[in-house]
Amino acid sequence: MLQDPLTLYKLILLYMLNRVNFPMTAAQISDYILDREYTNYLTLQQVIHELLEARLLSSKTTHNRTLLSITSEGRQTLHFFQNRISDAIKQDIDSYFQENEYDLRNEVSVLGDYYKSTSGEFEAHLTAQEQGVTLVDITLSVPVEATAAAICDNWQKKNQEIYQYLVGQLF
Repeated sequence: MLQDPLTLYKLILLYMLNRVNFPMTAAQISDYILDREYTNYLTLQQVIHELLEARLLSSKTTHNRTLLSITSEGRQTLHFFQNRISDAIKQDIDSYFQENEYDLRNEVSVLGDYYKSTSGEFEAHLTAQEQGVTLVDITLSVPVEATAAAICDNWQKKNQEIYQYLVGQLF
């Protein structure tokens, strides 16, 4: 039975997000889909947009990335139509997550975002979570936007060192 390729891409995305219990970045999804040459970047963006519009996915955007999660409506839709995804594709996705789930989860459990506060300063909000538990939640005020952006970028790279330093100093 032939099916619309966009429908298959949507189901693959829903299957991926249903397979994990954390949001994935649009970049993580793109890397997987594009590396396997399921489709091209523009089509993938169309698929994501249509799933968001249909409320089958939800998104949260910070200054440097978009986190995507499956909604309950998305889970219901997947339940009804997942038989349209070949077993080979499902096995490939399952294998990918078995090999990479820790790294993928770690990448999205560390968040850094900044915004301009009412005082005119920029506030860098940094968090690190593990299995849904917040380990660190820090807000730093700085006078310059570029500094706030650099803090967020460095948080992504050095969060484990910073967390260990804080624990070592405070305990």
